Amino acid sequence: MRTQSSDTSPEAERVQIDLLRKAGVARRIELTFSLTQSAIELSRQGMRRRYPYASEKELDLLFVELNYGKELADCVRMALKRKGA
Repeated sequence: MRTQSSDTSPEAERVQIDLLRKAGVARRIELTFSLTQSAIELSRQGMRRRYPYASEKELDLLFVELNYGKELADCVRMALKRKGA
């Protein structure tokens, strides 16, 4: 049997899927939020390494641009300029 992840054994994947199926909705949502937060933090760590002199505001805007597109990031930049932030 081929697994979803190349570094996971079929037995480990079966156990993981079984645990997820047995988990309640609240627990699955909690796991989803945790995984999402981890992915965001890893992305931001990578951006900090790539742009070590960027401010947090610049990193926030870069994050928006990389994940949601240049058009939205430009709109946010313009709104921040109007607001004086």
